[in-house]
Amino acid sequence: MHSLPVFDIEGREKGRINLPLSFSERVKKKIIQKAVLAEQSKKRQPYGSDPLAGHRTSAHYHGMRHSRYSQMNRELARHKRIHNQGYLNMTARFNPHTVKGRRAHPPKVEKIWKLKINKKERIKALKSALSATLSKELVAERGHIIDDVKHVPLVIEDEFQKINKVNEAIKILEKLGLSKEIERCKEKKIRSGKGKMRGRRYRKKKGPLVIVGKDEGISKAIRNLPGFDIALAKNLEVNMLAPGAQPGRLVIFTESAIKELDFDAKAK
Repeated sequence: MHSLPVFDIEGREKGRINLPLSFSERVKKKIIQKAVLAEQSKKRQPYGSDPLAGHRTSAHYHGMRHSRYSQMNRELARHKRIHNQGYLNMTARFNPHTVKGRRAHPPKVEKIWKLKINKKERIKALKSALSATLSKELVAERGHIIDDVKHVPLVIEDEFQKINKVNEAIKILEKLGLSKEIERCKEKKIRSGKGKMRGRRYRKKKGPLVIVGKDEGISKAIRNLPGFDIALAKNLEVNMLAPGAQPGRLVIFTESAIKELDFDAKAK
């Protein structure tokens, strides 16, 4: 059984805590990816085109043979056409391959985007993502700067949950060796490509995740730090531990959060 050092808000080691068996799962990237995609699919908003798009036209087709207004035997494709409108006379409309015609297969609102995943499979993925937070190699691979960090992952006393000022939170994090990580998360780059025109002009870094047992004001401080995220242990998702399905995020736990993440004890 693994044990981790517990730090107080002054950055001093005050004891150790035993990790539950949830942190002993083997890291499986494929099952983590499956769980992340399933969680992301629930957040997709259905979209579709107007059912009448391309249908709002007076164009029609009449194919009676041997009549004055027949559209047959006139070297014309059998399309619905506009009639008696000057320069638009006999212009094809409505069909998918005509100018201003409808789309053949437009996106439909009734499409189901939600992907399914078994309950046991999701819990296994969550345990696997938690185990990945213990690996310095995986954490460094994600781009986190952990040279000065006192331990990976960090466990801090529950007093940290009562902090509600950004400046106070920054001072505590700096004492734990996260100064370079805070600076890294401030970096913001302009995206390449057409995403600049579509409301996602900037690319930002994904920083550490703070997992708490109870929110006693800490969310007010953490949510204003660029790149940082905060989550309650009972609401933890795989997507938070492995953004982009890449495991090994730098995580800061509180003591109560570690106890909350004992899934095997909950099952009993």
